Amino acid sequence: MPLQVSGRSHRITQLVKESCGIRSIARILSLLPSTVIRRILKIAGTVKRPSTLLFGQTYLVDELFTYVGNKTNRICIAYSLHPKTGAVIDIVVGRRTKSNLKRIILTLLLSDANQIITDKLNSYKELIPKKMHSTKNRGINHIERQNLNLRTHLKRLNRRTICYSKSAVVLFAVVKIYFWT
Repeated sequence: MPLQVSGRSHRITQLVKESCGIRSIARILSLLPSTVIRRILKIAGTVKRPSTLLFGQTYLVDELFTYVGNKTNRICIAYSLHPKTGAVIDIVVGRRTKSNLKRIILTLLLSDANQIITDKLNSYKELIPKKMHSTKNRGINHIERQNLNLRTHLKRLNRRTICYSKSAVVLFAVVKIYFWT
């Protein structure tokens, strides 16, 4: 069930989902950029992961890269998706390390997942039991399409752009609002 927000918070949520940056939202709503950032962090703080985790299902896991601060600071957004419902189960924003990927995989393993489909990244082979791990061709099309939607709808994730996040905390807040409100 989507989060119920009112007034300006609802408008900020809409504008975040429509690819408006912090300064654009500030101009549209006649607010200071710092106020917009505080509101985004407050909205994201109230957003909880939905209880859409289904037991014994197939899930997709993938990651996409963006930058925080400048083009030398590459960061990863890893998440899991239920392909039939399109529900995002878990999100991790940070470096692409085994510990961050393990947080996503552990959520799925605790749900007694039937199958976890990923790309051919070697880290997944070590984290997912062989009997439930799959890397079949065209197996992650749904989540790759979701990556494209993310890049289209969130300006800060576009490739070859000057728009990027200045903070990983704000990036996580925006992604959380995008997926779970």
